[in-house]
This record gives sequence, structure tokens and C-alpha cells, in this order.
Amino acid sequence: MAEFHTYTLPNGIRGIHRQVKNTVAHCALVINAGSRDEYPDQYGLAHFVEHAFFKGTERRRAWQVNCRLENLGGELNAFTTKEDTTIHATTRRGDFSKAAELIADIAFRSTFPKRELEREKEVICDEINTYKDSPADLIYDTFEDMLFDGSELGHNILGRKTSLMRYMGNDLRSFTARTHTTDQMVFSSIGNFSGKTAEAIATRYFGQQSTTTRAFERIAPEAYRPFEKSVTKHTHQTHCIIGGRAYGIGEANRLPLALLVNLLGGPSANSLLNVSIREKHGLSYNIEASYTPYGDTGIVAIYFSSDHTNAERCIELIERELQRLRTEPLTTRRLSMAKKQFIAQLAISSESNESYMLGAGKSLLTHKQVDTMEEVYAKIRSLTARQLTDVAEEIFTGMSRLIYQ
Repeated sequence: MAEFHTYTLPNGIRGIHRQVKNTVAHCALVINAGSRDEYPDQYGLAHFVEHAFFKGTERRRAWQVNCRLENLGGELNAFTTKEDTTIHATTRRGDFSKAAELIADIAFRSTFPKRELEREKEVICDEINTYKDSPADLIYDTFEDMLFDGSELGHNILGRKTSLMRYMGNDLRSFTARTHTTDQMVFSSIGNFSGKTAEAIATRYFGQQSTTTRAFERIAPEAYRPFEKSVTKHTHQTHCIIGGRAYGIGEANRLPLALLVNLLGGPSANSLLNVSIREKHGLSYNIEASYTPYGDTGIVAIYFSSDHTNAERCIELIERELQRLRTEPLTTRRLSMAKKQFIAQLAISSESNESYMLGAGKSLLTHKQVDTMEEVYAKIRSLTARQLTDVAEEIFTGMSRLIYQ
């Protein structure tokens, strides 16, 4: 039996399903529309739409939307990124069709009632305030704004409170009509029922929507110059990001870079940065590396927080590890260990059916195909030390730096 069942509805919405033995089912509508698709006078609108989806439809009031699955013990949620908006649900297997119907209802028949929108604006303003109180979160967005300055990717997903307050229902309807087109959607599901059953349910609830097609293309960001900037925030600790541009989601070097970043500052206690800066020198409680690919570019970031007096020493140690990765190929043993660790982490994360379902939907949306986990593992095993050194030389050279202190 094939790992995935894929299909395309007459209106262009694509679907992917994986059958697993479980009493719980997960599903999601992944929409290829996020904050990078906003016009300059629409910043924060994609995220506002995500919240507004739960505020009432042609068939349901807000409380009915929120209680539909919760009364059955299920869950309904959504999130927005720079490039996509995802509505997802978790239910018992027998309630899967109810979840699919509810997602279709809020995705295509939301009414964005004025009273509910005004109330939700206050909620989002509180979310923005909470975010501003966290320098560890705020520094990431500031860094990304600078890294992609002047491009579609260079602004905060949440937007500004002053802009948020002037958005009305027509603004949301105009944005979704332009960006939430059926050719840019994937319905992803996982549960103990066949692909044909999943396709039949998707056809029933999503297949009747009119065909719509995207009429614009995203513009890749222009080249940038590395920068170093220090901002006085009067925080108790120094917060720092060292990073730069990276590969897009479709580039071949994406996988070796992901392995490198995991080795450098992934979640394991034996990552190079954790061993050097936290365990050996005791300079930082929180240090990590991340890689976020977008459709046509990406971002690599190393973040740490430390006492003000330790920040420069942390930066020196980080630069030392980056220099080693650029110039000293991994030994056969070290490379083998890094591959085994990365593969095991991916295998463990795939045990979460919800995460697996969301990843499959995103992959189909962006790649138009989905590799099986075994295919991904095989690609990782084939990586060479020279490939990693070449990628490190390209990505870890001339990085930018932002410091909050």
C-alpha cells in the first residue's frame, strides 16, 4: 500500500491522505497565503483573517464554530506564517467528516461580523503587547525585518495596532479573495480510513467551491549586505542573533544545511554550541540554531542570551565553531553520528500524526510531491563531509549580527 493517497478536486484544491491505525484523526486546510502576500497598507491582515475565521459563518455564530468539535472532545485551531495560513482539527475517527465540514465552512463562508471583529482586535492587541514584552521573541522579527528589508518578507506577521484598528470586514474579504484561491490550497488528512474515503469527504465539502486562480506572483527579495547592529533595550540580559540568508525550500542544499544546523545548535544537549557555550564554559542557559526555508530564500539564525559581561565571549565561541565547520570536514565517525541523530529525531517527530499530517500538506503545497520518510532518510545517509563543508562555507560566511542589551 502506498504511503500517501493524493488527489485533485475539480476546482484545483489538492488533497493528501495517509491511513494509519489510530482512533484519532487529524486534518488541515493549508493555504498558500501569508504575511508576505500583504500589500504595504495591509500588514497584519493575514493574521487577522486567521483569527476572524472563528467569528461566524453563513451557517454558524462564533460560539457554534468554537463548540462544534470541542463538544465532541475534539480541537480546532489555526496559525499564520510568512507564507501560509493553516486551519487544522483533531477528532475521533468517527467525527472526521464533521471536522472537514467545519473547516470548509469557516474557510469559504466566514462573514467577518463587525461586532466580533472589533472584539477580536483587542485580543490581537494584547497578543502584540505580550510579544513586545519578550525580547527573545522580538529580536527574531527585528532581525528578519533587517535581513529582508524592502521585500515582502520584511515585516512582522502580527502587524501594528494602529493598522489593525482600521481594518474592516471588506478588507478581510478583499484579501482572501485575492490570496485564498483554490489552486493554492491543500487538504491534508491522516487517520484509520482509506484514501478513497478521505477523498470522498473532501469532495463533498470542498469540491463544490468555485474554481479560483491566483493572479499574482511573489517577488524574491533582492540581495542584501551583512550588518551588525546593537540596540539598547535595558534588558536584564544580552540577547543576540547571528545569522543570514539561506536556501529556499526547493533547493538541493536545503537538506545538508538542515543537518548542519541540527549538529550546530539543534535540540539535543550534545549540539556543538550547547556543549561549548553552556556545558563547557557555563556562559548561557539558552543557545540554539534554526533554519527556516521559504519558497525562494531562507534564514539561518543562531540565538543566545547571556549576562552582559559574557556576550562577547559567547560570540567568539560561536564564531570558532562556525569556522571549524567551514574549514574542517567532519570525520567519518562524527558524520555518521550526526546523520543517525538527525534521522532518529525525524523518526521520533513523525510519530506525532498531527505534525506528520501538517508537514505532508505543506510539502505537497510547495513541492507538488511528498517524499516518504525512507526517501528522506536515504538522502541524509548519502550526504558527504565535503558537501557539508561547502554548504557551511557558503552560508556561514559573512553573517549578520543583532544585539539587544
